Amino acid sequence: MSPMSPDETSTRNPAPVRDAHTPVPAAGPAPWLLGVVTVGLVLAALNLRPAITSLGPLLEEVRDGLHMSGSVAGVLTSVPPFCFALFGFAAPRLARRFGPGAVVCAGMAAIAAGLLIRPFAGSTAAFLAASALALMGIAVSNVLMPVIVKRWFPDRVGSMTGLYSMALALGTALAAALTVPLTNGLGGSWQTGLVLWAVPAAAAVVPWLFLVRDRTAASGKPAEQPRPAPALRITRSRTSWALACFFGLQATAAYITMGWMPQIFRDAGLSAGTAGILLAVTMAMGVPLAFVIPRAAARLRNQGPIVLVLGSCGLLGYAGLYLAPAGGAWLWALLLGVANCAFPLALTMIGMRSRTGAGVVRLSAFAQSTGYLISIPGPLLVGVLYQHSGGWGLPIALMAALMIPQMAAGVLAGRDRTIEDEC
Repeated sequence: MSPMSPDETSTRNPAPVRDAHTPVPAAGPAPWLLGVVTVGLVLAALNLRPAITSLGPLLEEVRDGLHMSGSVAGVLTSVPPFCFALFGFAAPRLARRFGPGAVVCAGMAAIAAGLLIRPFAGSTAAFLAASALALMGIAVSNVLMPVIVKRWFPDRVGSMTGLYSMALALGTALAAALTVPLTNGLGGSWQTGLVLWAVPAAAAVVPWLFLVRDRTAASGKPAEQPRPAPALRITRSRTSWALACFFGLQATAAYITMGWMPQIFRDAGLSAGTAGILLAVTMAMGVPLAFVIPRAAARLRNQGPIVLVLGSCGLLGYAGLYLAPAGGAWLWALLLGVANCAFPLALTMIGMRSRTGAGVVRLSAFAQSTGYLISIPGPLLVGVLYQHSGGWGLPIALMAALMIPQMAAGVLAGRDRTIEDEC
């Protein structure tokens, strides 16, 4: 066969022609910008729970200092999910108007301000108001974390969700473990122990300031800014409701654990420092597992088996707290730590149950805000049962009972389908 001439070659393989009206493909984000987004995600995640877990080990001292009853303390432990539900619904609208980077930046600033003001509030009402300011910042950031991951890392949803979930668990554990030792080392004042956590929150503002100044980051590029989907679409989806219930019930368990588990161990005869370390152990289990579970979940078509394993660990942990809270404290803390990894699993499923960025915005806001509404009564009811029964039998029985519908909702939410299919 004779070789083809250049003219013949060009005829068979014509070079692409681009005229003046052909759009040039948009370049992807610069690697340095992706690095800034990654640092911002990690620092933000580190500060999404210390406002809550720094309070648990010192709850008894705060109650004495502000003259709180057990029921009022139960209200205090219910404030986080209430604020997350209330302000989480506003996150998509704020993100569309100002850009997700600007909203997260404002959220980090609100966390720092609330943690700085809260310890020096002279009354329960002022303490609650300052806590609400910090929790408002946490709420909008909670909702926008999956959105930012889907937008900037669409091909790495599982690994990036695992990364910031791991950072979230690390921040949660550090606040639980270090608050009491730092308080004792700096004079024993609970105010000092709580105000320290404003420092890392202030540091977390820095990368988001940089992203706000960058026009690409502030406008929500490189992906197209999502348009809001009609509200009825999301409420017609069985998967979105199952995911909201799963999220709400795992949040109930998490905030009961963060708010009351140290007190359970203290009432069993353990010291405040040991109780704080046990809470830290529970939270620290999320550091490795929060990285592993989202990656494993992203590889599975159905996440139901993971839901059942985590729920079974929770049931065993509650049984141990009921039967021998002090004797097997370390084992129960480990088991409940595994159960608390339902949170990164829920975040991963939010990213997987929609095909589009706009769908993830809607689903994240709906599942998290509705879920946090569901979780509000749990910590409050535990406080009321504790005060009126004089022990932990009934509260722990309630915690275990709630794990059953959590597992059922998680199995439904883990099915291989998207909200677009159902709407």
